[in-house]
Amino acid sequence: MVTGLAQALVAAGAVDAQEIAADVDRFGDGTALGRELISRGVVSERTLAESVAASTGTRFLDLAAVTIDPAVLALVPSSLCRRFQLLPIERSAHRLTVGIVDPTDLVALDDVSTATGLVVDPVVVARDALQTVFGRFLRSDEELTELSTVIEGASTAARTSFTLSLDEGDDATPVVRFVNLLIAQAITDRASDIHIEPGEADLTVRFRIDGVLHEVQRADRTIQDGVLSRLKIMAQIDIAEKRRPQDGRISVTLEGRTVDLRLATLPTVWGEKVVMRILDTSERRVSMAELLMSPGNDARFREAIRRPHGMVLVTGPTGSGKSTTLYTALSEIASPEVNVVTIEDPVEYRLPGISQMQVNPRAGLGFSTALRSILRADPDVLLVGEIRDRETAITSIEAALTGHLVLSTMHTNDAPSALTRLVEIGAEPYLVGTALTAVVAQRLARRLCVECRERADLDDETLQSAGFERPEHGVDAFYRPVGCRACSYTGYRGRVALHEVMTLSEDLEQQVVGRSRGRELRDIALAQGMVPLRDDGWAKVVAGITTIDEVLRVTA
Repeated sequence: MVTGLAQALVAAGAVDAQEIAADVDRFGDGTALGRELISRGVVSERTLAESVAASTGTRFLDLAAVTIDPAVLALVPSSLCRRFQLLPIERSAHRLTVGIVDPTDLVALDDVSTATGLVVDPVVVARDALQTVFGRFLRSDEELTELSTVIEGASTAARTSFTLSLDEGDDATPVVRFVNLLIAQAITDRASDIHIEPGEADLTVRFRIDGVLHEVQRADRTIQDGVLSRLKIMAQIDIAEKRRPQDGRISVTLEGRTVDLRLATLPTVWGEKVVMRILDTSERRVSMAELLMSPGNDARFREAIRRPHGMVLVTGPTGSGKSTTLYTALSEIASPEVNVVTIEDPVEYRLPGISQMQVNPRAGLGFSTALRSILRADPDVLLVGEIRDRETAITSIEAALTGHLVLSTMHTNDAPSALTRLVEIGAEPYLVGTALTAVVAQRLARRLCVECRERADLDDETLQSAGFERPEHGVDAFYRPVGCRACSYTGYRGRVALHEVMTLSEDLEQQVVGRSRGRELRDIALAQGMVPLRDDGWAKVVAGITTIDEVLRVTA
């Protein structure tokens, strides 16, 4: 008769009783049996964990539903966690809930109790989910423990050795290994920014993933000087200057991929904060179809970028995907018959067949200076990274009026505001109305993970409070985020753009010349068919791409 783990697997319908009998005779009815079934692909890690819980009378816990508390995690040494395949989950007054693969491992539970002085309550977790948490929260802890010890007595020279490869061997210094590990983790987690923030007692590391910051590391401040010195040398900025902000750039390779990082330092009361923007130069280019513009917005945008002259602006806050939209437009219209030149700060992605320039203020090469030079190089299409001053605005407008297609960005909240902003900068209203062809305002909302999203029942009261109106054809289903390995247990993977495309009409041109306010311009644009950002977001909610909460978050 089959008993124990095997019986639980049979009861769960994961295996057949007759087929597993031979495995029980060969491997026993415990851990070895479970690993054998996993290796053959007979059961999943989760199914095995649930069966272990059932056979031992222990509760199963899905780590995807757990928020990891760094303070609780720090109660148990990372070496102990890895050795016994366990993770501290929650602490009460005198008890500690520990997720563990094998709840019958009394030695592991006793060691945790001894290390913490708490009564241990085991719950069963899946091994693969545990490894995911280890990779995200414990990889760096091991290096930090070693690093903190080494830095206390290390010389400055020893802790600032420098390399541009992330594939370091074990002979690299602790600081080098830690910084390389930090950057590698950020790239693996699809982070767009790394924040290294000093506090009174801790050094906190946060990654911005899909537009939202996540704390991934909290360490003792003793490692701060070594890490900061290492990053400054990599970015080739002044290692001794700590009183003023500095900017630099780092280029690294990871498993054959070239990744650029734009580094900025900021003096704070507790020391220098470092923020690194990750620019993956090998990342796959986005096609027009992948922008997921609505049919109406797509038609207006394509018409604007295919004109031989005029200006197309993309507006939105920092990190709203403006550069990606412009690069996608360039990829769509670039050809051997068209001379495309860009001036950017910085050059984020390299595009074949396009001449790209990077501003260099130290050498006197700013946007306006470079733009005048580019106009003497017989361009057909110009991309100006950002219009931020009067001279750049006027030169760009003049270029658009003299037979060039000009693509650029501005920081405005919506599309109509770009018109008033250009006038406020100092451009003549009659030139603005004539030169501009279209303005695209956009935001980035997190995209639901298709591997784990679940249907959600939303009542009319909830929808009305959010300002959502059900379309006439109804909604097949709303979805909510859940969390799985594919999305690092956030429920979201990737982002989708919400667009507001305004094309310039005669009425709008006249209003600009008459110096109308932004509210009046917006009313006219809406009357002429412009779809607001939030309404475009509702369409993507109906399509099951994102959630109402996300649309409200980015369009508030």
